[in-house]
Amino acid sequence: MTDYREPIPTWAKVLLWVNDKLIFGAPGKPVCQIRWAINFHKIFTLFLILGMMIASGNFSTGAWVFLALQGIYGYCWLIKDYGFRDMQFENKISVLGVFNTYVLLVAWYWLAPWLFLSRHIVLSGPELFFAIAVHTLGVVIMIAGDGQRHWVMKYNKGLMNFGMYRYTRNPNYLGEILLYFSYAFMARHWASWLVFAYMTIYFLARMKAKDHSISRYPGWEEYKKQSGIVIPWALFNGQAWRDLFGKTVPAEVDSEREM
Repeated sequence: MTDYREPIPTWAKVLLWVNDKLIFGAPGKPVCQIRWAINFHKIFTLFLILGMMIASGNFSTGAWVFLALQGIYGYCWLIKDYGFRDMQFENKISVLGVFNTYVLLVAWYWLAPWLFLSRHIVLSGPELFFAIAVHTLGVVIMIAGDGQRHWVMKYNKGLMNFGMYRYTRNPNYLGEILLYFSYAFMARHWASWLVFAYMTIYFLARMKAKDHSISRYPGWEEYKKQSGIVIPWALFNGQAWRDLFGKTVPAEVDSEREM
């Protein structure tokens, strides 16, 4: 290990400090694992969107697609939580912490379906195809990234510069950004894009904190050059293809558990 640490921008420090104080450090006796609060949100979303469909009288093809995408995504999350959950989500928080979790984070995800359904937005076939394609890629990338991280970090510590993490240091966040992008795209409202931007900034703050942590390991500078913090630029600039058909094979070093 080295003494060097990648700096965390001030804005990210402030955002994470506020989040941790209001959720993990909220007054009151810790009574609920944060995963219980999140999992309830995932379970309830399917029925809430169905209720929105009934309330708005919107049973269009697009409405059923939105229900399938966001509603069933929650159950994909539950399968992931059962198979390889993030241990940090087992930390307990107070009742106020649960309330703040919804106010600051997860409840805002319910805005996009309501904006879509209540305004009876009609999407074309190609637009529905695009939303479904982006959402599907997002779910797969997120789960694959979390799965690799869980099983590698369970037994080893260090940099993880192979597999899903070879060209992006945060495939799990990349996947989440893609699937939430699809909801904002379907909603077609500035407020849904504002929520998307807010959550992306929050994810970016988490990524900056992770970079700060893993930058102490040998090989960090090389890994930083070959990978994007979230976007796998090597897939677009030709480097990934040169690696695929050339002789560049990354050494599979150990990995550290980071959120």
